[in-house]
Amino acid sequence: MKKGCILLIVPFFIFNCNQSKKKENVTDYKKEQSIAHPGKQLMETNCYTCHSPTASKSNKIGPPMSAIKNHYISPSTTKEEFIEDMIAWINNPNVEDSKMPGAVEQFGLMPKSAYPDETIKQIASYMFDNDIDKPEGFSEKNRNKNSETSSGQSAIEKLPYGERGLKYALSTKTVLGKNLIGTIQKEGTLEALAFCNEAAYPLTDSMSVVHHATIKRVSDKPRNPDNQANAEELNHIKTFKNTIKNQGEPQPILEETSKKVNVYYPIVTNSMCLQCHGNPGQNIEQQTYKKLKALYPKDEAIGYNTNQVRGIWSITFDK
Repeated sequence: MKKGCILLIVPFFIFNCNQSKKKENVTDYKKEQSIAHPGKQLMETNCYTCHSPTASKSNKIGPPMSAIKNHYISPSTTKEEFIEDMIAWINNPNVEDSKMPGAVEQFGLMPKSAYPDETIKQIASYMFDNDIDKPEGFSEKNRNKNSETSSGQSAIEKLPYGERGLKYALSTKTVLGKNLIGTIQKEGTLEALAFCNEAAYPLTDSMSVVHHATIKRVSDKPRNPDNQANAEELNHIKTFKNTIKNQGEPQPILEETSKKVNVYYPIVTNSMCLQCHGNPGQNIEQQTYKKLKALYPKDEAIGYNTNQVRGIWSITFDK
């Protein structure tokens, strides 16, 4: 009898082990699919400057992506409906069509941004199918801020060079963006000009220290002559301009030497940028233009429309 019991228990144990392994494999597969989804990187690249899940309460300049998902998706919402809603909203943000009136009242209406429909579709597809990072967990992580920063930096350093350089650019963009857009929203465009003039360089330099990298913003039409792109960077700007013109999604440009890595990524205008980088008398108000001329006598960084390459991130770090 005992022998029979043992024989029954062994296959039952093997069956349960196999089922457990299957569940683990399915979970791992879903995680890999989520990480590999093109919409994840597109969301982090294009959305997190304003909709970061880790922004502090005082630094928030837009609702987190998880909140957007919760407001736009109900139990009856289909994936196709959600994608259509996201495309319609981003192509034409307006008070009447907003499903988040509280966010509009708190943060203001988001600027119109000329993203390709395919980019929005990939982001919305990822949002619909996957859990989005929520800001609630950030407070707990923030209890040991130094440890979190250190472990986060270690994780970035394990990424492939192209992704690593992009992370450095995007994290710097987020720091600059939340301060710049926050200043515009709270104090207006003129004060934002003062912020750019006084704080943009120190903030960029501080991120260079954090990431142990050289982080620059350069342009073929610089506002500050110190941001003039060199010959190699000018070629990359042309490449990105062609990509955007043909409605493509730009990818980081990676170059390597024996000891160094260089990564380049475009800086693209949206409607908010045009308050300082558009056309005088059209997007740039007279007072703003006068202050620009006073702060930057050799300013070339005007005359842009939305979705144009204004410059590039130029990132250099050791292998």
